[in-house]
This record gives sequence, structure tokens and C-alpha cells, in this order.
Amino acid sequence: NQYFFNGFNITNTFQNLNFVQVPFEGIAEQQVKTGGYGAEFGRSTGGVINQISKRGSNEFHAGGNVFWVPEGLTETPPNRYSNTGTLLADNSQENEYALRAAVWASGALVKDKLFLYGLYEYGHTGQRLDPINAGSSQQIKSDEPKWLLKADWNLNDSNIVEFTALSDRREFDTAYYKVANNAVSHMRGAFMGTEYSNFGGDSYILKYTGYLTDTFTLSVLAGTGESARENWSVSANGERNEYFGDVGGVTSGCPIILDLRPDVVAGRMTGRSGCELAQILGRPDAADSRDQFRIDAEWQLGDHLLRGGVDIDNYESIAGESYSGGMLWRYGRYLGREDIVRKRVFQSGATVQVDQTAFYIEDSWNITDDFVAYLGLRWDTFDNKNGLGESYVKIDNQFAPRLGFSWDVFGDSSFKVFANAGRYALPLTGNVAVRGASASLFSEQFYTFTGVDPNTGAPTGIALIPNPNTPGRDIRYLNNEFGVGKDPRTIASQNLEPMYQDEYILGFQKELNDTFSLGVRGIYRDLKRAIDDQCDYRPIIEWALANGFTDNGSGGFQTPADKTLATDIAVYNAGFPFCRLYNPGEDGIFTMDVNGDGVFETIPVAAGVLGPEAKRKYSALEFFWQGNWDKVFVQGSYTYARSIGNTEGGVKSDIGQDDTGTTQDFDYPELAIGSYGYLPNDRRHSLKVFGNYEWNDQWSMGANVRVQSGRPINCFGFLGGSNTSHYGNSYFSCDPGPTNNPDGSPTHPGDGSGNNGTTIVPRGTAGRLPWSTNLDLNVAYKPSWVEGLQFKVDVFNVFNSREAITVNEFGEDTAGNPQPEIYRIATNWQDPRSVRFMVQYDF
Repeated sequence: NQYFFNGFNITNTFQNLNFVQVPFEGIAEQQVKTGGYGAEFGRSTGGVINQISKRGSNEFHAGGNVFWVPEGLTETPPNRYSNTGTLLADNSQENEYALRAAVWASGALVKDKLFLYGLYEYGHTGQRLDPINAGSSQQIKSDEPKWLLKADWNLNDSNIVEFTALSDRREFDTAYYKVANNAVSHMRGAFMGTEYSNFGGDSYILKYTGYLTDTFTLSVLAGTGESARENWSVSANGERNEYFGDVGGVTSGCPIILDLRPDVVAGRMTGRSGCELAQILGRPDAADSRDQFRIDAEWQLGDHLLRGGVDIDNYESIAGESYSGGMLWRYGRYLGREDIVRKRVFQSGATVQVDQTAFYIEDSWNITDDFVAYLGLRWDTFDNKNGLGESYVKIDNQFAPRLGFSWDVFGDSSFKVFANAGRYALPLTGNVAVRGASASLFSEQFYTFTGVDPNTGAPTGIALIPNPNTPGRDIRYLNNEFGVGKDPRTIASQNLEPMYQDEYILGFQKELNDTFSLGVRGIYRDLKRAIDDQCDYRPIIEWALANGFTDNGSGGFQTPADKTLATDIAVYNAGFPFCRLYNPGEDGIFTMDVNGDGVFETIPVAAGVLGPEAKRKYSALEFFWQGNWDKVFVQGSYTYARSIGNTEGGVKSDIGQDDTGTTQDFDYPELAIGSYGYLPNDRRHSLKVFGNYEWNDQWSMGANVRVQSGRPINCFGFLGGSNTSHYGNSYFSCDPGPTNNPDGSPTHPGDGSGNNGTTIVPRGTAGRLPWSTNLDLNVAYKPSWVEGLQFKVDVFNVFNSREAITVNEFGEDTAGNPQPEIYRIATNWQDPRSVRFMVQYDF
């Protein structure tokens, strides 16, 4: 989705997952376009949300409100149990509260000329979390000071200047307390330290609108915005844990300890834990900034309303992450043993850019008084740059046509038929460059150990052993991220084309009488081309061996200094990235240095070798209605929908991967086996109804009902043995149990045997989550004895419905061992019942 405020893009382009949090009381109008929008908008395959702020007038207005969500009236989520009834997590101590207050005022500084609107809002929240396997209990508090200023200057009747300034700073402090790992009571022990995360920032927008003639209007907008993503922590002893993006440098803090031995995961044994706070350290200087400039013109030419413009939108991000303490120790079962521990080191850091330019032109043509045809054309250019400011992907003038019509059948607005067809596209997000095109380090080693440090949880008495995932070498660099910069020529296929999706909408709306209308619309979206990364080194090595390069017995997994002959393959060099951007389903043409001699080869790889074509189809039939009577207002919709394919899109939510733009869907062909099926957002049935009833001039009651069918469930697991299952239990190959045969032998042995089977469970065929129902109610009172005063009470999830909305979809653990005790247990539920009180006064 794309979000705009007073014409300025407030979407966070770093990941396209969030946006500027505009104070709600400052919004006068919100336009939600879920599809079929014109050529003016782009860079989205979903919806467009366009918000317009309140503004001043000749009359002075002021007011304020307070919202309070008390802890004592907020329910807790359910406890978590294994499939055998073992209590895994006692959530009874979790709690949450919120307090928010706002004041505002508006009026004219110069009558009929200069108007001002201002708002200040302050919010404070608190929450206790006791996450399972975290080894700590967390107390989170936030402080959120926000403000908005809007000025309108009517230079004269034909020229208007607008200025908008807003801030959405949000500061989160998370205190950590020691608990025994998997301790179901979550009794808090010693204070461990505090994590600090700051988000948001300031945006400034200047806009000129000139009504130059009766038929021609010109607007010019310039805006700039900054948003922080700062993160660091301070341990109980005062030590500051932070990482400034120096790849290969020192990261302070305690290392991450992760204990996934089968008995620990199943709740049969207390796991090992450490002294780390948050597992991932961001950067205390992380931030995003945007500079936008656009010109829009509108010309009424007879029966044609012509619009066009240019939009320049440049985005820069300072980003990077590291494991706490620079490393992660993971206890598990490796090679059939539990005295082996895995160590991984991960660091990234860069300042990256995305420069975007778009041109559009559109015509709304009144062919008759009752029939309007629409034609829009849009051209987008995207330029993605790495940490050195070098372009690694540039898409020029991507063409996106839009067509549509609206027919007022009877000429009285009582029956309308409408249709739209359009092409929509997404740019690569900024985060792709941080790991994919800039320096990053991701290494893996295995050790035997004889003890565990009681303070840090790290293994002691360690001895390095050969890496079972890279025969013949002790260290493996995952995705060839070995800490040096990547050559921008190697990041993407030479024939890379932009992604796009086609959308078709057909519908009608009928006014049955003066108070009630209903409509139907059909929606069909078809992903035509995608961009993702592919990390399979095998076709590259095969090409090299077939074209005169040699293997000295290392399999090519060596540095150039290790070579025996000049022609020996040496993949550990900056010109050989394991992961490269391409269009799934199309041939790749990669530029790479296969032997580390500084000479780049052009390597063609057939589409069938790289993996399948990216597919995603969404179809929906929506029935919607609205009624407005003397005292009653109701609006609702029912949607029947299907979403099927082998890629969800920018993220992979079923395994929690939110690295937008580079999912693991197409990293290796094996990951795509069984991947075509119903996607995580495949909710067949959705019913949404809300309304309001006014008893009299003082009392009213509102309701909001949402009923949805459950999304599909997967069964993820190992594919074969360690030589084929490089991505652990991320494959659609799964057999969740039972664990043992009657004689005690394992039914599907794990990694230690070299092969645990390849039972393919196609995507979305392991069942579905239950239906969920949610009812919200509110009562408002506007006393007649004080004009402008209002009291309101909201009760969310009135019946405290507690259906699971996510479950554990891993039928096997990361070593391939079946885990029937925890497969499909609930991991998250509907938000519990809560009550919110509000008092507001306007004058």
C-alpha cells in the first residue's frame, strides 16, 4: 500500500511495511482506494490511502480529548499448551494499558486570508510480555509525542499556498528481567537491562495551487521528511550495547543463546539461556529520509478532463543489524548428537538510496451525460543504489496503462455500472541493498563443547569441527556474505525486467430507495512478473566446469589464495554473490567472477534450472451495502475470495520473514517443490458490518462486527538430509510424527541419518485455522447541558473471542526430527477484550 498526507508520500520505502503515524484527530478526510485507482498513483499493487488534514476557517475552534485503556479491564491472552497437554507458557501475567490526550485549535490569523490549525497529542502505553523460549520477561513502555500544524494562505481568489508540518516521534523502552527458559510461571528474577528503540520524525510539506484560468489548474508540491529507526540497549551493569554498521567490527553485548533441543522445545526440559536483551541490535543512528517534488496540472477541455504531472521521490536509508554480542550460539541436535553447538555471526550496514521518478497523463471523457470513459498512462523509473552510491538495479520508464468507465444507467445516479483495468508495479525497497548489494557478514561454524557458562549461556571447552553443511571446510559463509562489498554488476541479471501485476474490476451499485443501496464488484489480480533473489551456486559452478574452469577438490568453496591452478574455481570472492536478483521463471544472465581473478564472466542459466515462474492470482466477489435512516446508519460487505500461487509477495509471513523484496521463495529450486497452493491471505469468507443507532440527541450506540474464515496451514520440514536441506525446516516436505515406532526406533530419523524422507505436503493443504468472530460495541453520550462535551466507552472483542490466528507450522525441527508435540499449536490469538474510555470537549 501507499500512504499520502496532503499530497505527500508518507510511506516508509525502506521496507514498505509502515508509514508516518498522523494524529487521528488531525484528519478531516481519508480516501481509501482498494483498487482501480488512476495513473496519478503508483508504486503499489494493493491500495492507496490518501489523508487530508483539518484546516482553519474564519471561526475559532478549539478542543481536546483524553483516551484511557485501563489495565484492569484488559484481558490476557490464553496460555500455550503442547499437543500432549504440557503447559508451555503461562500468559496470565501479561497486561497492557494506554493513555492518550490531545488538544487542538484553529482559526484565522487574517480574516479570509490566512488560516491556521494546530494539534498536539501525547500518548503513553505500557505492556508486559512473557515470550516463550526468550529466557526473559519484558516490560515495555512507550512515549509518543505527536504534533501537527497546517497553514493556508489565500494570496487571492486564484492562488493558494499551504504549509503542513507534522511529527510522529515514538520512544519505546523495554526492560528485561531474567527468568528460567521455558519457566511456565514466568516469575521475574534479576533486572537484565533496557532496550531503547526510537521511531518516527518530522515532515514538512509546501504546496502551491493556482487556478490560472476557469479551466486550468496547476499545483506544485515540495516536501521533506525524516524518520528514525534507532536501536541500542544498556545492560544492568551500565554497559551500552550498540552496533554502528561497521561490518566485521566489534559488537558489544551478550551473545544470543538459542536452545532448540527437541526436549526443550517440547517442554520436557528447561533450556539454556543467556544474558542478551534483544537478539538483534539495530543502529543508534538508523534513519530514513525522503525528498519529494511533484507538479500536477488539470485542464477542462470541453468534454475532456485532462490531468498530468511529474513526481520525483528520492529516499535514503541508514541501516544495518547485528546479532547481539556479534554472534548466535544455537544448541540443538546435530549429526544425531547434542554435544555439538552451532555458531553464527551476522552483520550488515550501509547507507542506501532509492531514486524514483514518474510521469503520468490521464483523460476522463464525458462521452455522454451518463457515460464517462477513463484512460491513464504512467511511466515509472526506479534507481536503486548500494552503500557506495552505485546503481545496482535501474528500471527505466516502466509503462503502466489504466482504463475504466462509469455508466449512470438511468441518468439519475440510482444505478451505476463501473469497470477498471490497470497495470500496477512495485519498486525494489531500500532494504534489499543493505544485504543484497552492500557489505554483509554471515558465517557459520560448529563446535563440540564440554560446558556452559552460567552467566552468558555460551558454550565452554569448545573445539572446532568440520562444518557438516560445507564438506571439507570449517567455516561456511551463508549466501557468500563474507564481510566485503559486492560489485554492483553482479547483483542482478543483465536481462532483469520490472515486476508488475494486472488488475481487473467490474461492478455495479444500485440505489433501492432513498435510504438503502447495495452493490457487487468482482476483482481479479494476476502477478505477471516478479523480482526476487536466487541463491543457488550449483548452476554457476556447472557452467564454469563446462567452460574451462577447474576444481582442485574443494568443490570451488575456497578463496583465490587457496587455488592450485589459475583456472580453479574460487567462489569466496567479492565478484561471486550467492544471491542474485532475477525474474523467476525467466532465463538469468549473470555477471560473475568464478575464480577470483578480477575478470568477470557472463553466465547464462536457463529458467528451468533456476526454478519455477512466480505465480499469484487473487480473485474476489464482494457484496456491499449501505443504509441510512432517521436514527440508524449501517454499512457492510461480504467478500468471497481466493488467493493462490507460489509467492505471497514482498514478504513470507508463514515463516515470519519480513525482509521485503528478497524472500527465500526462489533461493533454491527445492524450496519451490510443493510451493504452489493457497497463500497465507487466502481467507475465503469475510463479513464486515458496522453501524450506529441514535436513541436521541444525547445517546447513541455503535457496533462493529467482523467474521472471517481461517487461513490455510502448512507443514514445513526437512527435505531429505543435510546435503539437500540447506534451509533447515523451511521446505514443503514434512512428516510431523509420530516420533517413534513401537520398538522405539525413530519413524522419520533426522539429520543424523543423512535422510529423513521427502514427503511433500503442498502449500496450504495441512488444514485451516478456525473461523474468527469479533464484536466491538460503543456507547456515546453528548449531554445537552454542555454543548460540545462528549463521553464515549468502547468495548473491543466483547465476548473475548480467543481463536488462534497463527499456529506453529513446522512439523519437523531444523534437524529434520518430527515434533508432533508442538506442531500446529497456537502461537498467537485474537486481541483480548479491552475497554477504552473517552472524554472530549469542542468549542
